[in-house]
Amino acid sequence: MQRGLTHLSHVSLWLLLAQTSADLPMCKESDYHFEYTECDVLGSRWRVAVPNKADTCTGLPDPVKGTQCSFSCSEGEFLDMQSQTCQKCAAGTYSLGTGVAFDEWDSLPTGFVTHGVTTNGGDANTHCSNSTWTPKGDYIVSNSDECTAMLSYAVSLKKPGTVSFEYFYPDNSIYFEFFVQNDQCQSTDSESRWMKLSENNWSKYEVELNNGNNVLYWRTTAYTLLGSAVKPVLLRNIAISGVAYTSECFHCKPGTHSAKPGSARCAPCPADTYSTKGATVCHQCELDKYAEAGSGSCKPRPACTNSDYLYTHTPCDAEGKTQLMYKWIEPKICNETSEGAVELPASGEKQTCPPCNPGFFVTNSSTCEPCINGFYSNGTACAKCPVGTEPVVGFEYKWWNTMPRNMKSSIFTREFGSSDHSTAWEVAGEYVYTTPGDQDTDYLMLMLNVPGYRLPQSLAKDSELSRITFVFETTCTADCKLYFLAGYNQWNNDVVEQWKGSKGKQSYSYLIQSNSTVSFTWTFQRTETFNMERKYSGDKAKIYAIHITNVVGGVASQCRRCALSSAKANSACVPCPPGHYMVTGTGVCKRCSPNTFIRAEQPVGEAACVQCGPNTKRNKAYSGCLSDCTLDVQTRGGALLHYDFSPLSNVTGLHSSPSFTNKGLRYFHRFNLCLCGKEGRAPATCIDNVTESGTGRREVKGYICQSTVVPSEIRSQSVVSSQPFLIADSIIGVTTDTTLSSISSPKWLFPSASGLPDVIFYYKSSETTQACKQGRSATIRLRCNPTVTAKDHITLPSNCSEGTCDGCTFHFLWQSQHACPLCTKNHYREIVSACIQGIQRTTYIWQQPLQCYGGVSLPAQKVSACVTLDFWLKFGVSTGTIAAVLLISISCYFWKKTRKLQYKYSKLMMSSGGKECELPTADSCAIMEGEDAEDDLMDLTRKSFFTKINSFSRARTSDGFDSVPLKSSSSGHQRDDEDSDDA
Repeated sequence: MQRGLTHLSHVSLWLLLAQTSADLPMCKESDYHFEYTECDVLGSRWRVAVPNKADTCTGLPDPVKGTQCSFSCSEGEFLDMQSQTCQKCAAGTYSLGTGVAFDEWDSLPTGFVTHGVTTNGGDANTHCSNSTWTPKGDYIVSNSDECTAMLSYAVSLKKPGTVSFEYFYPDNSIYFEFFVQNDQCQSTDSESRWMKLSENNWSKYEVELNNGNNVLYWRTTAYTLLGSAVKPVLLRNIAISGVAYTSECFHCKPGTHSAKPGSARCAPCPADTYSTKGATVCHQCELDKYAEAGSGSCKPRPACTNSDYLYTHTPCDAEGKTQLMYKWIEPKICNETSEGAVELPASGEKQTCPPCNPGFFVTNSSTCEPCINGFYSNGTACAKCPVGTEPVVGFEYKWWNTMPRNMKSSIFTREFGSSDHSTAWEVAGEYVYTTPGDQDTDYLMLMLNVPGYRLPQSLAKDSELSRITFVFETTCTADCKLYFLAGYNQWNNDVVEQWKGSKGKQSYSYLIQSNSTVSFTWTFQRTETFNMERKYSGDKAKIYAIHITNVVGGVASQCRRCALSSAKANSACVPCPPGHYMVTGTGVCKRCSPNTFIRAEQPVGEAACVQCGPNTKRNKAYSGCLSDCTLDVQTRGGALLHYDFSPLSNVTGLHSSPSFTNKGLRYFHRFNLCLCGKEGRAPATCIDNVTESGTGRREVKGYICQSTVVPSEIRSQSVVSSQPFLIADSIIGVTTDTTLSSISSPKWLFPSASGLPDVIFYYKSSETTQACKQGRSATIRLRCNPTVTAKDHITLPSNCSEGTCDGCTFHFLWQSQHACPLCTKNHYREIVSACIQGIQRTTYIWQQPLQCYGGVSLPAQKVSACVTLDFWLKFGVSTGTIAAVLLISISCYFWKKTRKLQYKYSKLMMSSGGKECELPTADSCAIMEGEDAEDDLMDLTRKSFFTKINSFSRARTSDGFDSVPLKSSSSGHQRDDEDSDDA
């Protein structure tokens, strides 16, 4: 209900005219009220009487000079318009003086407007009309779906003032902002408009307002990306000062009271009391009834059940005994005398005290005290660590006789703020468990605070900073949830992991990477469904053990061997040199094999040395492996391909395709990648800027990280990034194989028709989650594509649009010309041109399709002298002609010689008389004088080359001897006759 007057309207002139009708009675004080006119330029105004109903009476008081416009009353006072002086409010009422307050939310107060709208390009058919702020009695609650809910209030201030309100903002899955627009529609600065998360109670916010018109806006947008319900924002106790005078006091609402006059606010009634409207005191409930704090009535007490009491242990006494105690849950609301009620079990049973936690010892009074520095204990007595060893410092809680000093529990009741319960988790010897709360929707919180972390002297600075491990169990019949939160500053806790429903006894481990993580919270909620009865008080969570390492001011449960700075007996522990590990059980440091790094979480033993993967080299600190962005690949054909991915080494980002929630809220997954690089490279970074700004933002760094991004329509910043997490913080190897170290990159994720193999980078993260017990992993597949000039052409699998098919292994395809092998001389060929005018050109072109980039360049065109085709044609024709003439001449010669041989043979046969095997009778054995021996002489004296050839071709006779022609006188004469005839 609005506590104050609305703005004065201008008083019309007809109100100043006297009523002349004799039929109307004279006005009484109850028939009219006073109002002020608008202030003039001098700051003056008039007080005028305004009838409550028109034409009902006559004789209104004349206007009189009013108070100055700057006049105001203090808190707890009101302006008496009759005397125009400030007077105190009576008991049972209150006022803010010059302001308005809204503390009752049974319905939406006058002047407030709320509506729901679709945000971020969602489906126009999405119905958001019901996604509004809803009054819930003591507070107003925002929507919990993906629509944007707006709550606004317009106010005109006569002078500068303030607006204050209380809010509960427990879930960063909602964007919650408050801003003010003035007369020129200028909004509040964007850095201060975003509300901070509430840690475990209502938060208060106050901002200054300028005089004039102001419009106040409360806006929320929720998104349920994982399908889980979000916790809405709660708003209450809105107060605005500087509005105007208050001419009346307002009654206290039911459940509150003001005992003294002049109260600015009403106090709530304590538990088991109640009050009605305008009460000055709270009344006690009857014995068979009860009431929560701030109740306007009492309710009958239900019969007591087993869920209405709890059990705990008393501290150990001098005899080392503890008592098992039962007690009713406070405030007690059940009735022990009702039919069917259970009785409180008897307390006082003595049991042997559990031992002290490791690192503590038992004193004479049977209490547990921590061992001093340099000593260790298993829970009984302290002992000094031997020479050559050092204590393993931390906190280890596995016995729960008393709550540790650095742990506390509390209950947060969403409807009323903090609960009256003193504890939400109770010790039970072997475990600590949740107690029943006022309501099943209560948040039961157990908080552990640590001062910081320090690595032991024997560990290198890049070793694992700290790790928290706890063993827990949940037993539920409803939709219970157990949250584990890590605090990154004094007011903000981020949910690290959550478990729904009943969970068997199990262990969970979380790696602490920052010294700013100094608080841890376990929060248990039985159900999100509100009900007035405690139906699920039997649902509980148990924590059996909590162990956190390397804590500043911690205690030691054991000692371990360490390397010594010198051989002296009192020498200090020092870390092994880089690249060395400590042999188990000794203080001896031994060098790891080449190209190995030291496992941060296990610096002792040979297993601490981890071999770097293919095509990677260890860094200088021996803490991991690096890829220098170069690679040599041997193909099946024997060719050696050289790669240089240096142009792709800078941090690169990409968005997934847009996704939409049920209500149409559009969001993306933002990935930042750091492919490779040398020492000192800039890592990929993802931040959370929903509720924080500047140095307080939470961020994660590594090779690959992801965050959820909602576009800028929701807020004035360019984008809203939330829920960052690390996908990869170490590189496993670089290879063309599709599987490496149990990480697989199937070809069907990114089909390719190219014959060139893809180069795959394999990464892994050391962070484990409930869903990814082995940690997350990722692959980046580099594919040669000379046509892609952009360096950030990265895509996700088509059938896994969010980059992962199982939520643990992420896959990326990076296509680029820089992903091609460097060009060599095998990637181009030469083309020789024809000889033109004695000039011949040699041109070099790339082999197609081109599958290389960079490397060698194409050689320049070569020009050389040559002989043309016409010359060789003429030379060939001439040579052929000469050869033809020579061949014809030889043929004619042999033809003539053959004819002569045939003639001589015929003549010889004729002289033989036709008898076979007989030679003609020789007339003389010598050539007679006067015989023609020209031919024979020529044969004997001039044997040419052809004559020699002819001599080898003489025919043999039938008896096998060579026939030798003998010249007779007759034959000689016959030849002479033939010669003469020829003549």
